Amino acid sequence: MQKVIIDTNVIVSSLIQRGFPHRIIFDLFLEDKIYLCTSQPLLNEYYEVLARPKFTQFQDFAINAKIVLSNIETKSTCYQPEVILNLLTDKDDNKILELAETCKADYIITGNTNDFTFSAYKQTKIVTPRDYWDNYRPVE
Repeated sequence: MQKVIIDTNVIVSSLIQRGFPHRIIFDLFLEDKIYLCTSQPLLNEYYEVLARPKFTQFQDFAINAKIVLSNIETKSTCYQPEVILNLLTDKDDNKILELAETCKADYIITGNTNDFTFSAYKQTKIVTPRDYWDNYRPVE
C-alpha cells in the first residue's frame, strides 16, 4: 500500500469542494486504499488550521473536519521524525520533508507549489492532488 503524506491545504480543500483533494481523502484514505503517515507536529497543524473561524462559512465544514480528523487519528501512523531540515522557504513546511524522510513516504500530496518547488525529495515524489489522482493513485 502506498505511503502518503497529505499537506494540510489538501485536507482543507477536501472539505470545501468536491475536487481531487476530496477524492483523495474520501475515496482513497477513508476507504483504506492508501496508508497515511503523520507526525505530531503535522497533526497539531491539522487541528489548528481546521479549527480556524474563517472556515465556518462553508456548510458542514466543522462536522466533516471532526470526522476526517477522527479518522486520521485512528487510521494513520504517527512517526517521530529523526531529522531536522531547513530546505523550504516556509520553515514550517520542513516538517513534511522531515516526516517523508523518516517514514520513507512514496508521495507528498500538496497544493503548495510555491514552497514545494521540486518534484521529489529523496525517495518521495511531491505531487499536486490532480497529478496524484491522474497518475499515481492506486487503482483496483
